[in-house]
Amino acid sequence: MDFKPILKIDEIKREFDEYFKEIMNKAPQWWTNSPDDLETEEGQRLARLISKDLGKRSWICLGWPKKYGGLEKDFFTQLAFQESMAYWRAPGWDFFGAALLGPTLLIFGNEEQKDRFLPAIAKGEEWWAQLWSEPDAGSDLANVSTFAKKQGDEYIVNGQKIWTSSAHKADWGFVLVRTAREMNRSRGLSLLLIDLKSPGVTIRPLPTMSSYGKKIAHFNEIFLDDVHVPLKNIVGQENEGWKYIRETMNFERGTVTMGHFLEMRRTLGELVKFCRETDWQGEPLSKNLLFRNRLANIATDIEVGLSSNRHILWGQYKLLSGQGKPADLTARSSSIKYFGSELDERIGLLGLQIMNLYGQLKKESRWAPMEGKFESKVQYDPNGNIAAGTTEIQKNIIAWEALGLPRT
Repeated sequence: MDFKPILKIDEIKREFDEYFKEIMNKAPQWWTNSPDDLETEEGQRLARLISKDLGKRSWICLGWPKKYGGLEKDFFTQLAFQESMAYWRAPGWDFFGAALLGPTLLIFGNEEQKDRFLPAIAKGEEWWAQLWSEPDAGSDLANVSTFAKKQGDEYIVNGQKIWTSSAHKADWGFVLVRTAREMNRSRGLSLLLIDLKSPGVTIRPLPTMSSYGKKIAHFNEIFLDDVHVPLKNIVGQENEGWKYIRETMNFERGTVTMGHFLEMRRTLGELVKFCRETDWQGEPLSKNLLFRNRLANIATDIEVGLSSNRHILWGQYKLLSGQGKPADLTARSSSIKYFGSELDERIGLLGLQIMNLYGQLKKESRWAPMEGKFESKVQYDPNGNIAAGTTEIQKNIIAWEALGLPRT
């Protein structure tokens, strides 16, 4: 890995930092950029505002070719943008379209698909959802049963998807389906692009612990009943979808933490500030040796995670530029996803321990420290150890791909 460009990231970030610092002044005081925040009226309004502005600046997909709406900037400019956006907790960037489907289409899509979908993603005009998990196929994704039957010049799709993030706000979905029932497990799967406004698509909210009692839900379940999808909307070759989504998974596991360690760094800084300004038994919490030790451990792990994540993203850059192999990223992407999601959960739990019973108060309470940030964070964080494959799945992938251990 060439570290010289990495050292320039902080310099590149200045323009992005100035932009996000200014525009995030429009955010509510309680804003944390959590999924529940994004579902509020204020959150949706802020996300649309920023997305529209980022699209005009061609910042959403900085590294893409200009003909697809990018600026053909180098990998490090894109990384600087992601880190700055994460640090300032800014919404308005379509993770599923820009980070997952877009790179997949750049590698495996045909020219018609690239011309049709990539510019709309880069301009923030169309948003995407990932329709993969099913009631009987979550981490065991090869067990999907949603079936797409070829009929004339289209597929007829029937099935159910679950835990689909932000599907109620998405325009399109990239859907893993089975196109050959006689082929089991990972064989016979295909990747389709489906207009979520199509007849036969029903989207229902799926409330979780953190959204309980609110008229919002980040997750959804989706029912597909005789949904007609043109044959031209299949990515790559029929029955080879597993190959394509494995690469998408690598992008997801690496990109889901892209910049996230900068957000963790900011959260840690806020927690340290709270400890300095809050007295306990006659002295600031910051002098408590137990908390000092735990905060220091978290700070160290954040910097380790940031360096590791940059290394993985360097590998993704090499892959997209034709210099790397997909297999090179598999174990590394799983390792950083596993490490990052568990670290994020540790930060939330440490925040609750430091704030004691006050940390359990919701942001609506005037007694809630830090606008109740850690109360909602701890409720939502376990999702990070499940999304994009559970921690146990990541450990298996690391064992198989990196250590060469036998599959069971």
